[in-house]
Amino acid sequence: MGDNVKQIPFLGWDNCIQLSNNQVELVVTADVGPRIIHFGFVGDENVFVTFPDQLGRTGDTEWHSYGGHRFWLAPEETPRTYYPDNNPVTVEDHGRFVRFIAPVESSTRMQKTLDVALDPQAAKVTVTHTVQNLNPWSIELAPWALSVMAAGGTAVFPLPPRGSHQGNLLPTGHLVTWAYTNMADPRWTWGEKFILLRQDPKATTPQKIGSDNFPGWLGYVRDGRFFLKTFPPHDPAATYPDRNCSAELYTDANILELESLAPLVQLEPNATASHTETWQLFNNVPTPQNDADVVAHLLPKIRE
Repeated sequence: MGDNVKQIPFLGWDNCIQLSNNQVELVVTADVGPRIIHFGFVGDENVFVTFPDQLGRTGDTEWHSYGGHRFWLAPEETPRTYYPDNNPVTVEDHGRFVRFIAPVESSTRMQKTLDVALDPQAAKVTVTHTVQNLNPWSIELAPWALSVMAAGGTAVFPLPPRGSHQGNLLPTGHLVTWAYTNMADPRWTWGEKFILLRQDPKATTPQKIGSDNFPGWLGYVRDGRFFLKTFPPHDPAATYPDRNCSAELYTDANILELESLAPLVQLEPNATASHTETWQLFNNVPTPQNDADVVAHLLPKIRE
């Protein structure tokens, strides 16, 4: 493996792959998953959450989150979504990226691959999620990328561009809610240009929303660290899962998830579908409380 790629033991697993440059480091599990279980500045804390009672476990029959970043298939349903990906994965170093190939799922006949490319110098990672259908029939699905963030931060969800009443007689976006969504919950801040969702360890109920994310990004700010994920902007000609959501936020007492979704496809036998995210990490960014904070402190980073 290259100088910036090492096999290491990590959090109880014997086989993990660490990618690093002089800015950031990330660790991917090879004994299970895969999960991108750690991402942060070199020598700094993890921006993702991990669950201590699940770390180091292998071969279990029930699904574990473990924490970190994972690759699911939408729409969400049991048991397909919750396939127990608790066995070793194949690791291939392709020079510019490292490929992690999960075993074929015995019950779904799907095979998932993560390609992880760390920028040689910048605090920037590109993650490509690819699924192959190994069934003899086609299946409708969408690649779904979920980053499980550490507790105590605030997520930022951009709304479609704003405009006047006279110039926009028809709707320009939509908001999708779940049966447990409570818009009166104080964790929400409903702005003109952005929705903020605060992770609260004292919360007693979960919250979730989805929408058509035309700007193509989600953010999370915690203790001065701004995690930005970008992905293809919402395609108005495509159909997405969950009543046409290309991005979603979920939170409960333990986590907050930043979720991006690809369009639904009718995946033919042996065909593949892919979805790519790019992650960036910025330091010394204050946690936003409103639209003005996002405009002042986050948008300049995003425009970089």
